[in-house]
Amino acid sequence: MSNAHPSSHLTAAAPPPHPEPVLRGDLAMWLIVAMEMLTFGLLFVVFAAARLREPELFAAGQATLELGVGALNTAVLLAGSWAVARGVQALRAGQTRGGVAGLLGGAACGLLFLGAKAFEYQGKAAAGYDLSTDTFFMFYYLLTGFHVLHVLAAVLMLLAIALQARDGRWSRGQAHAPETVAAFWHMVDLIWIVLFSLVYVLR
Repeated sequence: MSNAHPSSHLTAAAPPPHPEPVLRGDLAMWLIVAMEMLTFGLLFVVFAAARLREPELFAAGQATLELGVGALNTAVLLAGSWAVARGVQALRAGQTRGGVAGLLGGAACGLLFLGAKAFEYQGKAAAGYDLSTDTFFMFYYLLTGFHVLHVLAAVLMLLAIALQARDGRWSRGQAHAPETVAAFWHMVDLIWIVLFSLVYVLR
């Protein structure tokens, strides 16, 4: 007869399985983000190729840009991304007030960015720089203007989501739509960082 304790035949409980990684937000939005990133990427490549052909002209054009304004815009968009991320996190936790505050904070940063860009465009127009000035300013207005449209779209989406969140649209753990809009906002932020580095900083 075996003297082994009955418990010796028991196997250790298996550790709980790790949750599968989940893609936050709507798949359609991620496809849009991928397409927009590809579009901007192609524009950046064309810009870099044109600069190689006319380095003196591009250097002269870049010298007219205000690095301080560009850096301020970068900080504003980064602050907006932080606010949006906090807002989505709050909505996941069922904290409506914090979620609305974060989304509105991101929208406010977007509006501040648009105001700074309008001021910058006004200064360039007053100095006589427009799309027809030369190749550099054609790309400058094309790239920054295309990005401005994306910021405007992101602001409108954030405001719409914030209004719905204020009415208690999302409960604890359910923040699919805010996560989708946040994905678009973060894409806009990332594109500006690359755009600022390429158009404003790299000489």
